[in-house]
Amino acid sequence: MLQVGPQREIKTLAEAAKRARDGDTIEVDAGEYRRDVAVWTQNDLTIRAVGGRVRMIAVGGSAEGKAIFVVRGGRVVIEGLDFEGTRVPSRNGAGIRFEAGQLTVRDCRFVDNEMGLLTGNDPKAELVVERSEFAHNKRLDGHNHQLYVGTIGKLTVRGSYFHHGHIGHLLKSRAAVNHIFYNRLTDEMGGTASYELEFPNGGVAVLVGNLIQQSSTSENGIMISFGAEGFEGSVHKLVLAHNTLVDNRPKEGVFLRVMRGEGRYTAPVTIKAVNNLLVGNPGKLEAAGPGEYVNNFHVDWDVFVRAAREDYRLAAGAAVAGKAVDPGAFEGLPLAPTHEYVHPRSLAALNGGARHPGALQATGAP
Repeated sequence: MLQVGPQREIKTLAEAAKRARDGDTIEVDAGEYRRDVAVWTQNDLTIRAVGGRVRMIAVGGSAEGKAIFVVRGGRVVIEGLDFEGTRVPSRNGAGIRFEAGQLTVRDCRFVDNEMGLLTGNDPKAELVVERSEFAHNKRLDGHNHQLYVGTIGKLTVRGSYFHHGHIGHLLKSRAAVNHIFYNRLTDEMGGTASYELEFPNGGVAVLVGNLIQQSSTSENGIMISFGAEGFEGSVHKLVLAHNTLVDNRPKEGVFLRVMRGEGRYTAPVTIKAVNNLLVGNPGKLEAAGPGEYVNNFHVDWDVFVRAAREDYRLAAGAAVAGKAVDPGAFEGLPLAPTHEYVHPRSLAALNGGARHPGALQATGAP
């Protein structure tokens, strides 16, 4: 084990990265670490905060001109760290640049970088994001995203909070397989995100138990986009189960768009949507194209505890309460929620399974 902190022998993460070996655990004392950047190439490595939050503040620093941390090792876990303020000449300065291997980011925050977390395009790479937060990452030309995933093998996001985008998307992924479970992706007041979720090249995307909200100031009316940059690969499947989709845009909002066109803009796409709640515009999920659409409800704002305060739990006695149906499975993956998102960036196990359509199973009163 390596210990890092102002009162330790190893005082910086940069020095720890030089000393670490495969299999090491690096414990970082709580506090601020300024211009402390590193490249991690080890395997089976854990980097975790102890005693409170660890704030990695770029202050003009970057590893390889890319990020505060560059990760291209084997299996790496990063837990309890905040990544803030990265700016680089390429304008893609990220909290973390993930280039190869298997990375798990848990209980981390990405705030005020040009990109939150940015990956490379290794088709064998896998990224897991758990109980983390992405917000206010932006650059002046607007081509930024809170989480931007390249053509990696698999992306898993659970229990995380994405909010206040700036022209770019809250989550954009070119991964072959995407499991997006129990998250809050809400652009909120003042946010100007484009898409809330985008899968520009299709692939497999399974969305279960997410609260997804488009802000009134969004410049793009589409909330979930699939295939907008042309389909890549031969398998394209999109599943939405137990999501709550909230459109606060005054007009022309679209809950889901699946690209239909010619050449690389067309492909066979399997769509399944079950037990979703939709509010804010009259559009239907079915407008995305042929598929299996079951038990999806348009509701009014008054079915929620306090929508004006972004509390989208169902009010006690709501007409749709208790009306969930068995969503079945997708390629052996059960679609019935086992957890729900708890704000901020946490998860709660469901006792007895899901009874209500939508993302949130706990009900309440105003």
